[in-house]
Order: sequence, then structure tokens, then C-alpha cells
Amino acid sequence: MLALLSDRKSGEVSTYDIPAPELRPGGILVRTEYSAISAGTERATLDLSSKSLFAKAKARPDLVKQVFEYARQNGLRAAYDKVRSKLDTLTTLGYSSAGEVIAVADDVHEFRPGDRVACGGGTYANHAEVNFVPRNLAVHIPSQVSTLAASLTTIGAIALQGFRQAEVRIGETVAVIGAGLVGVLTIQIARAAGCRVVSVDLSPERVGRARRFGAHLALVATDPALESGIKDFSRYGADAAILTAATPSTEPVEMAASILRDRGRIIVVGDVGIGASRSNMYSKELSLALSRSYGPGRYDPQYEERGMDYPIGYVRWTERRNMEAFLDLLATEQINVAPLLECRHSINQGARAYADLKDGLYTAILEYSGAPTTSETSASAIAAARPRLDNEVRVGCIGAGSFAISFIF
Repeated sequence: MLALLSDRKSGEVSTYDIPAPELRPGGILVRTEYSAISAGTERATLDLSSKSLFAKAKARPDLVKQVFEYARQNGLRAAYDKVRSKLDTLTTLGYSSAGEVIAVADDVHEFRPGDRVACGGGTYANHAEVNFVPRNLAVHIPSQVSTLAASLTTIGAIALQGFRQAEVRIGETVAVIGAGLVGVLTIQIARAAGCRVVSVDLSPERVGRARRFGAHLALVATDPALESGIKDFSRYGADAAILTAATPSTEPVEMAASILRDRGRIIVVGDVGIGASRSNMYSKELSLALSRSYGPGRYDPQYEERGMDYPIGYVRWTERRNMEAFLDLLATEQINVAPLLECRHSINQGARAYADLKDGLYTAILEYSGAPTTSETSASAIAAARPRLDNEVRVGCIGAGSFAISFIF
């Protein structure tokens, strides 16, 4: 099957022909029809990969700390070999896709072959012709929603979870800072919930698009009348600010603090600097919270990998239920994603799709055709054992993961 992989040393993206995944307990095999490239998350990952080793270390001090701790426990040579092994390994891309179920594990009963599903999760909803997806990371697509539109479901769940974290109600004013892909989806979600929506972005072009996506008020971030304009519009200042921008700067947080009312709420969805002036935060008694990806269950292996759902009476909105809710908004036409689906490339042109994102596009959609309808397995020919020789010990090793490469080979 064809899959899009990136080189961790250079950040280059290429299409490779690799074996299809096998069906495992607790999940399904999905033949991908469309997958969405996130201009923010995935572009940031590739930008980091393209940096020099020193620049990578500067950008990710948390990883440097892990390397030093590994070296302290296992030695410098082992740490060097492990880092080299990581950088020499191609990595998968993508986390939001949609397609058709082609195989179902015996212990999974909610899906069957032929079902249309939207899939989520890094390492699962990859840019690949066939993916293995655990049951809690796949949802049925309503009949009113096209498979193409459903490929944005996971990204929509990110926007929906950020909105839920803001805890806003009908009639309240929400400021969405950053009018990229997640930003324009958040604008539409907030409007569908009965909120008054303000959009702020550095780009005048994106501010114009935000208006077309439903923002009641859209302003350029450098507008000197920004603060007074939002206060006049909302009467008291915004009730909540949802930050969907992507920048290491703390300016989005500072801006949010300046436009919020007393005891307003700041929700960080995008990758922004979260340092802020204490005086402004303190004087208004503002609260700041981070939104974790698609919702409760994310990064929990019991939920994502083993399929152990959270009881709805205790956790109303898990990541899977957020995905379902976003599809319901699409089905009832409360969210319009048609303008976001115009840039499409075949899986063979994946590298070009990523290059297009540099031109300011919200997203690019990868299309798949001719994908295998069943899981393909491949096995290397096993050479016959050589005649035994005296004074020679032969050892065979099955599995060539990072541990084996670092410590055995």
C-alpha cells in the first residue's frame, strides 16, 4: 500500500510503498478514501524535523532532558545510538481521515465491513491507503455527510473540545484568536451554540475569511481600536477567549487578557506561549486552561488502545463522542466545511500538498484510489540453516525495534 512518511533528519516528505497493517483485536481495518493535512500541527512537526540538531534541541528542551537522563542511566554511547536510531527512522503523518471498513476484529461488534467511518489518532489515522484503527478512534459517518467532509472530523473535535473547555453559554461573547483551520471551525461551533463571536488574526485576508465563516466581528490583531471595539461589541468585554493561533510568542495570551471581562476565561488550544503579565491576570482574576486535543481519553492507552470507554454518566464528552458531535453538526448543516476542501491531491502528490500549505491554505486533502480492499501480508523468504560449525555460536533475533537496534545489533 502507499503511505506518506517523513524523514526525521531533513523533514522531507515522500510517498512509500509499504506493507499494509494487519487486523488486531480491538479494532478495524479501514481503506482510506480521504485524509486531511493539518496546516498547523503537521507543518510544525515537519518544520522541527528540518532544523539542525542544535536547533531541534533548542526547540524541544524536554527531549534533551530525556536524552540526558537516558545517558545517565545507560551511558553516552547508548544514548547516541538511540538518538541516531530515532533520526534514521521514517515516521508516519496524519491524524484525521475517513474511509470504508474492510475488516473487523472478532471482539468488535459496532462496525462491519462496508461501513463508512471517520478516524482519528496519530499513528492510526495516517496518510496511508489502509489503517488499523482501534474501536474508540472510529465513528460512523451519518448518511447526510460526505466521506470527503468527514475527513476533517478529528480536527473538528479539537475545535469542539476547546469550545467545551471555555464553558460558555447562549448569549455570551467568545473571542477566537487565530483564524486558521481550527479557528474557523471554532467560530462556527460557537455561533451554532448561540454565542456572539469575535475573530482576531494577524492576517487581513484571514480576518475577511473569518467574517465569511460567520464571525459577528472580525478584527486585525494590530488594529489600535481592537480592545475598545470588542468592548463596545460585547458591552463588558469578552466572556472567554479561545486561542487557536500557533506562535511561541505570549502575545495571544496578553491580548486575551486585555479584551476579557472581569473573571473571564482563557482557553489555549493552539501551540502558543502561555506566559502572561501577572498584573493583568490578577486584576481581573482571569482563569487560564489548556484544552487537550480531541477530549477525554486522548493519550490514555486504556481508552485508545484497549477500547475501555468512560461511562457517559461520569464523562459526557470523550474524544469519540466529540467526533460524533462534530459529524452531527455537519449533518445538520450548522458547520460549512466546503471552502476548506478545495485543495486536493492524490497520495502520490503528498509532498506537493505539504508545500501548498506554505502559501497560507487552511488545509489540504489527500485522495486515495485503488487502495487494497483486503489486508495484504508479506513475509521474507527464510534462508535454510547453514551446516553447524565447531566453535561458532549463532543467534537469531526476531524483531528490529529501537531496543534491539540500540542494545543487540
